[in-house]
Amino acid sequence: MTKTIEVDNLNVSYFGKEVIHNVSFSFETGKLIGILGPNGAGKSTMMKAVLGLIPRDSGKITMENQPLKAVQKKIAYVPQRSNIDWDFPIIVRDTVLLGTYPKLGLFHRPKKEDREWALECLEKVGMESYAKSQIGELSGGQQQRVFLARALAQNATYFFLDEPFVGIDAASEEVIINILKNIRDEGKTVFVVHHDLSKVESYFDDLILINKEIIGCGSVQNVFQPTLIQKAYNSPFGMMASLGVEV
Repeated sequence: MTKTIEVDNLNVSYFGKEVIHNVSFSFETGKLIGILGPNGAGKSTMMKAVLGLIPRDSGKITMENQPLKAVQKKIAYVPQRSNIDWDFPIIVRDTVLLGTYPKLGLFHRPKKEDREWALECLEKVGMESYAKSQIGELSGGQQQRVFLARALAQNATYFFLDEPFVGIDAASEEVIINILKNIRDEGKTVFVVHHDLSKVESYFDDLILINKEIIGCGSVQNVFQPTLIQKAYNSPFGMMASLGVEV
């Protein structure tokens, strides 16, 4: 394995107030990486800054020893459900088909094989029977599975998901985490902004623990420790036990 993602000295401010301070990390390929921290810790902001979706004050991001723009087509991003307009009139199949557009280029319409690939991605998330449904008619868990199918349709190497398990049913969560583990097993790299501490050890290989700055970074075994969790969440040991962290 090689270190494929490196972030060096990332700093982000909103209206003059620093929200991400001196964040640096690197990870090898073929990892499922959780991004943890309390509300307001900057988890989503960090992910967006790494992807170039929001401005950063400073910081160098490289993938495969190249600038971000050089590998943009290898990246799939699934935003928070709350940031998506679910009233937009589009059916499920066409939502997934959008995942093929980055590699099609401008002015190229999807071909038959692209449509077949979109349906295959829907099958992978168990949503093929909803192909002609309006996206807004689906449940939260179903919508999240469709957006994961769209990410799969990109044939990406790097996957970034922002709170994919919020507001969805248990069955959809199980489907999604199993797919993410399969993606990881294919040698791809997956970053997930996550909030449920009770599932950390069964979901992830590595962790980024953040509260505006890095509190811990590395393997789950090394980072998911009471002292680091307490530092990140400013919570006493008693609360750690209630969150499922052994103390």
